[in-house]
Amino acid sequence: MIPVSEARQFVLTACGALTLTPRRVALSDATGLVLAEAIRAAEPVPPFANSAMDGYAVRAVDTVRSPVRLRVVGSVMAGDEATTFVSAGESVRIMTGAPLPPGADAVCMIEHTRVEAGGSIVIVAESLTPGTNVRNAGDDIEMGQEVFGPGAYLGPANLGVLASVGVERLLVHPSPTVGILSTGDELVTTTGALAPGKIRDANRPALLARLRADGFGVLDLGITGDDEAALAALLEKAAFRCDVVVSSGGISVGDRDVVKVVLEKLSGGTARSMQVAIKPAKPLAFGVLQPSTTPIFGLPGNPVSALVSYEVFVRPALRSMAGYTVLDRPRFAAVAVGDLPRSRDGKLHLMRVTARASADGLLQVRMSGVQGSHMLRAMAQSNALALLPDGDGIRSGGRVEVILLDTDRLSAAPEALW
Repeated sequence: MIPVSEARQFVLTACGALTLTPRRVALSDATGLVLAEAIRAAEPVPPFANSAMDGYAVRAVDTVRSPVRLRVVGSVMAGDEATTFVSAGESVRIMTGAPLPPGADAVCMIEHTRVEAGGSIVIVAESLTPGTNVRNAGDDIEMGQEVFGPGAYLGPANLGVLASVGVERLLVHPSPTVGILSTGDELVTTTGALAPGKIRDANRPALLARLRADGFGVLDLGITGDDEAALAALLEKAAFRCDVVVSSGGISVGDRDVVKVVLEKLSGGTARSMQVAIKPAKPLAFGVLQPSTTPIFGLPGNPVSALVSYEVFVRPALRSMAGYTVLDRPRFAAVAVGDLPRSRDGKLHLMRVTARASADGLLQVRMSGVQGSHMLRAMAQSNALALLPDGDGIRSGGRVEVILLDTDRLSAAPEALW
């Protein structure tokens, strides 16, 4: 067996050299991608001094001996041009976001005023200093400032910032399109009665869904049997339609485990079939198909093993190709509620657990179900993986490191599992 770190390094080194060519896209199509250029502001944000409150624009010096009576000489709304000059003893009614009138240097919020004489007089009840309730031009972003640099993740707030400085198109690292393939003569997709020796394919639907949830493009390559020629033909064709190919099954030591054989041939002898010191997901095959330079991952056939292998090896590699600097999901320290047992075997065990935050904010985890690598239901019930180093496991109350798979379900762990 080889260490997990060695297997990851082999995969990430190969995929890191295959970072996808950046392309220019519309701002609306950049959600979740990674920026491939530096963006500098062509204008300040805000573009002009404006009011942070509904109230009255005034000269701060006129409010030193508050309360003070000021004449109301105009009003300005958001979207208006401010043309009325505020002189000594005067004020202008102003709305949030409206430009600050010339002569004014502060805004008194409406809650601290009252009006008289039909609105022609306002009494300001507080003493203000210059800049009170004023958003100055460039407060958020100055003209010429670098807004985001290469490698920035483009989440909703990032796109909002870019829109605020007038960016319409930007250079990004595209998300890989991943072809998903299941292998094995035993697999079927029909919904009728199963023929003897057949099972329904769960890996491909699960991996397709996982990839979509992680923001990657997918191509369903279907199922192929344990036939070397048919598999080779499918992979050669897929290599020019996908940025990455992920197959499951056919990489262990069985008589019909043909994926690693075909991969060795199509990669020009550079592929590796590895036995990794991890449970589940011990077998892993990886290579780069030639001449397309398309990476292919051969994952285990057991459904839990396939999903765990995706988390440990495939997802980080895809994120590397897409320009991300953070490759893995977040890890946290948690407290075991109940024992997390394991046996000594020289492997890192990734136990499927249900995580939730306690009333005091402490992260707690409990084993989600039976841990067999063919038992997908326990994986479905979990929202985290507990990393158990070689040894006898973690006793109840002990600390354990976990990978959070689904933060949306963190506080909604079913009570039945506790």
